[in-house]
Amino acid sequence: MNLEYFIAKRLITAKDYKSSISAPIIKIAISAIAIGIIMMIVSVATGIGLQQKIREKVSAFNGQIIISNYDNNNSEITLIPISKKQDFYPKFKSVPEVSHIQAIASKAGIIRTENAFEGIVFKGVGADYNWNNIKEYLVEGRLPDFSKSLNEEVIISRFLADRLNLKLGDSFNTFFVKEEQGKLPNIRRFKIAGIFSSGFQDFDASYIIGDIRHIQRINKWNADQIGAFEVFVKDFTQIKETGNHIYEQIPSNLDTKTITEKYNYIFDWLQLFDFNIVVILGIMILVATINMVVALLVLILERTQMIGILKALGADNWTVRKVFLYNAFYLIVRGLFWGNLIGISLLLIQQQFGIVHLNPENYYVNQAPVYLNWTYIVLLNLLTITVCFLVLLIPSYLITKISPVKAIRFD
Repeated sequence: MNLEYFIAKRLITAKDYKSSISAPIIKIAISAIAIGIIMMIVSVATGIGLQQKIREKVSAFNGQIIISNYDNNNSEITLIPISKKQDFYPKFKSVPEVSHIQAIASKAGIIRTENAFEGIVFKGVGADYNWNNIKEYLVEGRLPDFSKSLNEEVIISRFLADRLNLKLGDSFNTFFVKEEQGKLPNIRRFKIAGIFSSGFQDFDASYIIGDIRHIQRINKWNADQIGAFEVFVKDFTQIKETGNHIYEQIPSNLDTKTITEKYNYIFDWLQLFDFNIVVILGIMILVATINMVVALLVLILERTQMIGILKALGADNWTVRKVFLYNAFYLIVRGLFWGNLIGISLLLIQQQFGIVHLNPENYYVNQAPVYLNWTYIVLLNLLTITVCFLVLLIPSYLITKISPVKAIRFD
């Protein structure tokens, strides 16, 4: 029989335990542990969730690595075409980290309706375009099909549709300026097949997506000429290394750029969340540990006579310390139980119902995204237990300074 555990269990289940002087302090310590783990789980889940969601949105509309002409064109508009007949297309066999590659082209235009007009970027895509990346952002209608004959269907953002007073099924004229001066612009009439809302203002305010063959005809390109290739990788954490590998495998007249380079201001901002998460974890563990130290000291002082009796009966210092460490461990586990229960419940509610909303102009998302993974939840619990237990070894050392004779006479 584990004597230390037996004594600690009797102390916890004793009738006078809940009515003792230490009872309110113990409740505060348990509450501190619970609140701490709630804050840690929520901060990690929402922090990682926000990073992943924004990364997915940027990737959905731009790809993760862009292969384009090696020139000084920093705009979103395709100026010089490249051939689609490349060794790496349609399958990038030389770089196994690539999961998908698609051809695109873009051209600036102006949408003109009876009451309004807006400047836009027409993004042309083809049959190889992976619609799964933006399917979740479709709020009305359907995705167009460009695998057959040329058609006039496009998807437009909710933001542009509202500003132009357009709705699903409406048609509108788009004017594309010719590069030759003095020439009348090309006019194309498109029909809205679907409306999307990404919550990413940079994309919603500019992009409409349609058939790439419209751009090829307007620019007088051949059927195998496109603007750029969008590449998706299997592991985003290795995007820099994969980008370098792709660069080595493509012709010298082509260049690569990762979205972390293209939108460095966004990804630099996202890295701040890692620092914020670490700060929150540190503060919460510190608060929980301080409360547990206070609770343990009160328990030791309250049971001074018991400590003296155990020592008088032959128990060594470590045996007595283990009794109180078992007691403290029980309090930690109890706090973690309620903290995990409440924290995970809050995250599941947010995940299902999206109660907490965010300003998309500041956070690029409409509601707080949640990333639930049992691995980091277990690691957070183990981290809390380990840190608290190691710190509690220090105040438990006070037991070694207690004299059996004085302790028994202690009142």
